[in-house]
Amino acid sequence: MPLVSVVMPVYNSAATLGAAVRSVLTQTHSDLELLVTDDRSSDDSMDLLREFAQQDKRVLPESAPEQGGAGRARNLAIERARGDFIAFLDSDDMWLPEKTEKQLAFAAEATAPLTFTSYFKMDADHDGESTDWTPNARVVRAREHVDYREMLVQDHIGALTAMYDRSVLGTRLMPEMRKRQDYALWLSIMRDGHDARGLAEPLAVYRAHQAGSLSSNKLSLVKYNWALYREHEHLSVPRATRALAGAAWQSLRNSRI
Repeated sequence: MPLVSVVMPVYNSAATLGAAVRSVLTQTHSDLELLVTDDRSSDDSMDLLREFAQQDKRVLPESAPEQGGAGRARNLAIERARGDFIAFLDSDDMWLPEKTEKQLAFAAEATAPLTFTSYFKMDADHDGESTDWTPNARVVRAREHVDYREMLVQDHIGALTAMYDRSVLGTRLMPEMRKRQDYALWLSIMRDGHDARGLAEPLAVYRAHQAGSLSSNKLSLVKYNWALYREHEHLSVPRATRALAGAAWQSLRNSRI
């Protein structure tokens, strides 16, 4: 069975970390490693991770040498990875139990080195576990197929569902950007000629604000998207403007789910 390396950045996540970690450890595909980088948390996150590591050898926590943000924390984890596939989960989200098993089968069938899935949204104060998750109507649907041009207009890949094949792509790190590093990684993979395939079934759960709200955090991403389009993808001003409009529309649409 392929080994899946799960990359998880952590910063002051003690309140939600347990459910996130357990959602990985209870996967029906058990051949995995959970590579966690703690970005110098000031709460009990690292103590909790050490407890998990004592109970399950697949949990491999490490403290970042200095605080560097989520992108750097993910890269430090990717650099330690031994798996055939790299997958991503943040410390406040969850995977459903069959996520890895079903996505690996889908990736093999679709012969795609980058895959993603639909996912549910839950409220910020949700305190349940992935094993007792009750499906709801708040679903962000995955497109069947996404190429570079489509991704420039909108980021169609939920990072908590993304997985890439190292045997095809090699070890791919996220660009050193303060935010939107995940989006930049998907774009760099597709710019190299690889499309992404989406699995329609929702297999993860994203912790979000109430339906209908558009958080200030999402609004703050506008400047980071602009920097991504202009400095990383080297788009012209007109193309960057069109891409930015698409990204804003997607944020508005998803905020209503």
